[in-house]
Amino acid sequence: MFPDETITRRSVLKTTGGSLLAVGAGGFASADPDDVVRANVGFESEAGRTAALDAADDVVREFAFDAMTVRAPKRAVSALADRPGVRYVERDGTARALSTTWAYDRIDADVTNINGYTGDGADVAIIDTGLPCNNSCLPNVGTGKAFVSCSSGCCASWDDDNGHGTNVAAAIGASESCDCTTGIAPDATLHAVKVLDDYGSGSYSDVAAGIEYTADQGWDVANISLGGSSGSQTLKDACTYAQNNGVLLVGAAGGSGPCTDCVGYPAAYSEVVAVSSTNSNDELSSYSSTGPEIEIAAPGSDITTVDPDGSCITISGTSMATAHASGVAALLMGEGYTNSGARSRMKNTAENIGLSDNESGAGLVDAAAAMGLDSSDD
Repeated sequence: MFPDETITRRSVLKTTGGSLLAVGAGGFASADPDDVVRANVGFESEAGRTAALDAADDVVREFAFDAMTVRAPKRAVSALADRPGVRYVERDGTARALSTTWAYDRIDADVTNINGYTGDGADVAIIDTGLPCNNSCLPNVGTGKAFVSCSSGCCASWDDDNGHGTNVAAAIGASESCDCTTGIAPDATLHAVKVLDDYGSGSYSDVAAGIEYTADQGWDVANISLGGSSGSQTLKDACTYAQNNGVLLVGAAGGSGPCTDCVGYPAAYSEVVAVSSTNSNDELSSYSSTGPEIEIAAPGSDITTVDPDGSCITISGTSMATAHASGVAALLMGEGYTNSGARSRMKNTAENIGLSDNESGAGLVDAAAAMGLDSSDD
């Protein structure tokens, strides 16, 4: 469980999952003797089965082929290997969906998800071009509202008639069964706040109205993968309103790079977490805007995601980097963090990848570290 002072907006929804040590594929070397680990035990006699049962704090399952999966202190599990009738003792390894992207793995979202942190209970507003009404990769679409008109053939006023909203939403919350990718927070509820039209364009006042609406719904995270080169007092006021009402605003730095001091709006406002983009080599993406407003970096280059029709597409941009940061924000706020607590936690646990402050802020967002998990052996 996280520090009590961060749990003020909602009660903690889960207390299991994070208490188990994440250990490496090679065994239990990183675990302390009293750490609870998950192990598979094979036996060849009733004596071996009894030994496994006696050692277990909890039996996860028994198999018909003389084996079982148990949770037990490392000390007890290690001792089992020398007991008569025990054939083997091994770490219960992790299998991952092959649809995950390099970015999902790079920020250790696989570690968080396998440990039970999936964004359940978090509400994320996708302030963008809308969301599809029926896309198998996005089964957790909640409500929606449109501040611009949807083009013909829309299933709802907030339907995505451009694709951009769906693209970023999938990085945040695509189902684990999706063929294209898995979202950082696959159980978060995604809400469509349509402020951009089918050309991907919208006014600052529409964006401000969408941010205000998000705050009035009491939602947790606002993903703002859009922006402009100039500011707006109305837009800033909307961001202040949302921040004061408990929303964590996460915004795209922009794609004006290579450049210096060129973060777009609303990401440049102090109320918004400004996110820059990195590639698979932990380098700043060539297009990423930079500046003193950057708070964190996230993967944004060559990201496989989903289009409204369900097809897979690979795209790049600070929009996708923002979505990865928003996914981690959803994990935190789903566990009871406030907007300010989640913001601080993301920065304090970011990984230093050697970029300057203007390029990556606190560093690369790290889902596992943010959730207090050890990914060193993953």
